[in-house]
Amino acid sequence: MNAFVAGSGVGVRTGGERRGVCVRKRARWVNRRGVVTAVVEPAQKEAVEKKAVEKEVDVVEEQGNGVVPPEVPLIVPKRTTFAGLVYDRLQDTGADIPQQVGRLVTKPQLKKDVKRPRLVILGSGWASHSFAKVVDAVKYDVVIVSPRNYFLFTPMLASTAVGTIEFRSIVEPIRKANEFIDYFEATCLGINAQDQVIKCESVQKLEGESNVFDIPYDYLIVGVGASTNTFGIPGVEENCFFLKEIENARELRKGVITRFERANLPSTPVEEKKRLLSFVVVGGGPTGVEYAAELHDLVTEDMSKKYSKLMEYFSVSLVQRQNTILTQFDGVLQQSAMDNFKQSGINVITGANVVEVTPTAILLKDGRELPQGMTLWAAGNGTQALVQDLLDSIPDQAEARGRLIVDDWLRVKGAESVFAFGDCAAMESGALPPTAQVAGQQGAYLGRLFNRDYCLQCELPYATAKPNSNVETIGMTDLARPFQFLSLGIMAYIGEEKSMIQFEAGDNKLKLSGALTYLLWQSVYATKQVSFRSRVLVLFDWFKTKVFGRDLSQF
Repeated sequence: MNAFVAGSGVGVRTGGERRGVCVRKRARWVNRRGVVTAVVEPAQKEAVEKKAVEKEVDVVEEQGNGVVPPEVPLIVPKRTTFAGLVYDRLQDTGADIPQQVGRLVTKPQLKKDVKRPRLVILGSGWASHSFAKVVDAVKYDVVIVSPRNYFLFTPMLASTAVGTIEFRSIVEPIRKANEFIDYFEATCLGINAQDQVIKCESVQKLEGESNVFDIPYDYLIVGVGASTNTFGIPGVEENCFFLKEIENARELRKGVITRFERANLPSTPVEEKKRLLSFVVVGGGPTGVEYAAELHDLVTEDMSKKYSKLMEYFSVSLVQRQNTILTQFDGVLQQSAMDNFKQSGINVITGANVVEVTPTAILLKDGRELPQGMTLWAAGNGTQALVQDLLDSIPDQAEARGRLIVDDWLRVKGAESVFAFGDCAAMESGALPPTAQVAGQQGAYLGRLFNRDYCLQCELPYATAKPNSNVETIGMTDLARPFQFLSLGIMAYIGEEKSMIQFEAGDNKLKLSGALTYLLWQSVYATKQVSFRSRVLVLFDWFKTKVFGRDLSQF
């Protein structure tokens, strides 16, 4: 937890400064009762603090203003109970309602002659979408830059990769998140944090025109997510499939059908049939487990009816480096998933390290060789090139391990006016799981910080006083609460219409597994869709799959 330590004990207020009003790039000092005692320019602060340390003075008088030092460092309070966090979220949701209703009903007009601070968001994932929904785009000039012009409901990618859910059912145009934002379909090539400008390249390559352009910003929010980590293992990039985007899901879906069609040819030898229909998943996290389960369902429920002669050659293997799968879950649920896979015929290989992937096999460290016709690599998250370049350019990020270090208010350490959230950010106060749930909460939290006019340049963010007010002190209620993740639980589909759900309420956990849990899993995912349209489409897809089966067409 970060604490603003005004430990040198001194500060000054310039003579003509109006009290209670935030001044850009100034720091406010607060005593243990949450009362602002001084405002000081950074250069003045450094000089006075140095003088205080060297001479051990308790009070300094400058320009006729006596300043009382803080009694103890201030620690911004965090919620310590699950109920307290829930209460905060309910309050935040209630506070968002008037703005959301006003956006729909009154449709306020933007004043083009009024210059607004520009907020540039990189990415269109969970955090960026949540931020765009919450932020007041009338107050700020909000620009989203992403090569993907839609939001993707990533927890259901595995379902789309086998045809249980259609691709378009889990995407939503990013512009629908907030009709007042601007969107540019482009890739960010680089960030100049010093000059506060980013360089972008259009996804649409226009011949004869410049595809590169600059966007200046007042605030930059990095939410580009993470890449798939290959750990530098030979052959992974060339011989494996991945599952991060819709394009990956489409390739997987096509790849499965292609291999069955090749194996079905009369000219294909038996040994080649076995290899072609040997499917391997590397990674025992939610992505790997759910895809293995969905693939097994696809083959046993639908493809077995059309390719019955090939079923004796079909196999699914799950390779996991650790000694169990789904390590985020309680041990009881982990064992339940292992038992369900064993009963289904999915071969789970734990404690195995992959050393190479060839076009026809997976080589393990212990010398074993697994034949493979298609391999999904889902072994962890890596660092996006843009994030790595930004890390290399910021001295204060020298200790970062592939993710931007942010403070409790999601500000990037060592880069003024730059924020980060989602999978590309790491909280300095403690690690959080790289999940959609975390990213969504971070996006909404940061949007509210901007809406409520907190001084985000100040070392300890506080609410600025209203113009012409006579506010002389700021209490604890005006200090921005640090971000805290409210874990509502985790879920995973384990095949054959069975799911696992682990609800969390503080230290208390409710663990559920089985067929009835599958209905709850469906209900939660249908509810969490970001639009009514998506909810209807997802529910219809489940119904269609149940009644008619999955489409096995090759196109």
